Amino acid sequence: MQIRLNKFKDGKPKAMTMSYDDGVRQDIRLVEIFNKYGIKGTFHLNSGNLTDSYDPHSRCLSKAEVASVYKGHEVAMHTCTHPDPLAVSQQCWVNEILNDKRALEQLCGSIVRGISYPFGTVTRQAAETAQTLGVEYARTVKSSEGFSIPADFMHWDPTAHHSEEILEKGQDFLNMQQDWQPWLLYIWGHAYEFDNADANGWTMIEDFCRLVGGRPEIWYATNIEIVDYINAQRNLRFSADESLVFNPTALDVWISVDAKTVCIPAGQTVHLG
Repeated sequence: MQIRLNKFKDGKPKAMTMSYDDGVRQDIRLVEIFNKYGIKGTFHLNSGNLTDSYDPHSRCLSKAEVASVYKGHEVAMHTCTHPDPLAVSQQCWVNEILNDKRALEQLCGSIVRGISYPFGTVTRQAAETAQTLGVEYARTVKSSEGFSIPADFMHWDPTAHHSEEILEKGQDFLNMQQDWQPWLLYIWGHAYEFDNADANGWTMIEDFCRLVGGRPEIWYATNIEIVDYINAQRNLRFSADESLVFNPTALDVWISVDAKTVCIPAGQTVHLG
């Protein structure tokens, strides 16, 4: 019997997630594009840079806009004021994370569990500290150029920045046929870059979303949804002969058994054969 942990939610072989930093006003337009094509995004915000009241001329959104602008997507941390972890004390790093987490949770009414490292800077100490403060995943800015699930979600390298020929990468992702592992496309960036780039910036990202959106074989998820699902899958408990599997988590999980997709319901034991 051949068992593979190669399926996402609902037995889909592929997943896609997007990640954008800083909480800028251009996120409003980007969210509209995501919603149009059924794509999920995670938005990493610096709560200390959000304005106290609405200001259409400000670079960043106001605090009052956060819950409505990002409805249906994920709000995550980017630290309170965006310092380089290498340039601040350990205590400052702790405060930057805790203050950001506390503020964003108050604005969104939900637990904030992820972060993107400012400037992409990550050290072992910075990652370990973030994890002790309730951070469950952390995105870097190093492009993996691939579609694999990270071994360590505290050092999560995305597939690519949106400036890196993502139409080609999107097509490569759609063309993937191997099924020995689940495949994940992860694109990141800053929404203001679509204004700063040439006139085709917004056209490019909409073309990309049109290309990869609405595909029945793809699960469109936020960063934390990916993390929760993969952790649940990794926590499956198998008997010695692999004929039984127990799912101790609160999420349904899908696997492949002799090339057939099998659902392992939350809290249940399944006989595989």
